[in-house]
Amino acid sequence: MLGLAQGILQALKLPFPTAIDQLEMNTILMNSPEAPTVIVPSTGDDQRNQSAGLRRSLESRLSDRVRRVPPSPIRRFFDLATTMDDVISLGIGEPDYVTPKPVLNAGTNSLLQGDTSYTSNAGTLELREAVAGMLTKLYDAPAYDAGTEVLITVGVSEAMYIAMQALLDPGDEVLVPQPCFVSYTADVILAGGTVVDIPTYAANNFVLTPEQLEEAITPRTKILLIGYPCNPTGAVMNCEELLAIAQVAERHDLIVISDEIYDRLVYDDHEHVMFAALPGMAERTIHLGGMSKDYAMTGWRIGYAAGPAELLGAMRRIHQYLIMSAPTGGQAAALRALTDPAAETAVQEMVASYGERRRFLVDGLNEIGLDCFEPKGAFYAFPSVKRTGMDEFEFAEKLLNEERVAVIPGSGFGAGGEGHVRCAYPVEMPKLEIALERMYRFVRRYGV
Repeated sequence: MLGLAQGILQALKLPFPTAIDQLEMNTILMNSPEAPTVIVPSTGDDQRNQSAGLRRSLESRLSDRVRRVPPSPIRRFFDLATTMDDVISLGIGEPDYVTPKPVLNAGTNSLLQGDTSYTSNAGTLELREAVAGMLTKLYDAPAYDAGTEVLITVGVSEAMYIAMQALLDPGDEVLVPQPCFVSYTADVILAGGTVVDIPTYAANNFVLTPEQLEEAITPRTKILLIGYPCNPTGAVMNCEELLAIAQVAERHDLIVISDEIYDRLVYDDHEHVMFAALPGMAERTIHLGGMSKDYAMTGWRIGYAAGPAELLGAMRRIHQYLIMSAPTGGQAAALRALTDPAAETAVQEMVASYGERRRFLVDGLNEIGLDCFEPKGAFYAFPSVKRTGMDEFEFAEKLLNEERVAVIPGSGFGAGGEGHVRCAYPVEMPKLEIALERMYRFVRRYGV
């Protein structure tokens, strides 16, 4: 077989590498015929004739899974806002800081030094060790084996996707407290699973209760997916509340996937609790985290998963075919973020700033008549717009068109979001003040 691959490369006048990645070699062997095929580009006429000959529409060829995935409500309003002038966007959940300088320098220096190749599929061992050490230091997490129980991914989004792909068979049910980040539902659907919504409400601070969880469990339930601090609500759960959820998960032998991407962004007296660190939970929990929110590194695309070796090994098998390895420069930057005291200082400064803006926005929303519960995590407020007499979509569209302030309809994040909008406050304070003034003018116009 090796001779066959070498012959193909020679026929295509490509050099035969002295050392080729095994996965890439397998791909060559699986996809290559006995002799190379010369592909002649189609002309425009050929393409038109082929299109005219289709007996079924292209859209009808799409998989049922893809057709069941709803479009993102975030992207719709973001795209609309970009076509307008003088818009203040409270729509996108992204830090308004540049990556801390020591972290930025570590990433760029890595590239300048020529570190532009793949790393280990699982990520560099140094970064995996740093992730494991950080989780133990901050949250008294189990002592994860960096070799088998930690995986570096392309953001938390990839980690979530491959966790679902690794665990779900058609018909398996995933319990998802909502409102929640929009990709949760999509990831379950794309893996062939069934989403079971568990609505949470402002009256209970958008917290999942053990009674709700018990009621939603069926013989097909396989996974509980939780995400606290929560996007879009800013809700958090304390240790006592999480322990009650853990007891239900243990009693029904559920796998738990805990998305804790906002773990450092908590305010006032709240202390983040890592779900996997609760008694008996490490053996059944996949912990997801990343660098994007805490360290202002959204564009670097570095996330991680930590959990039992059997589950992480399955995720790694998918990851190596889907991604190969996370960006090398991003891994270097992430390592510096987790090990440099200057980066830690920058995180604390960012959290303090978000906290000030959170207080200003939440107080302001309540003052102008948009009832808003107290969010203690992430960087979102989730006010009710019911007093305006409008639903969340009408409110968001009119606010954007009339006052040039962009917010996101809450129901786009799932059940429980009806009558609410998400307002992201990583916006410089002068713009936040103007946005609140415009919102005040808007709600007064509609009789609030």
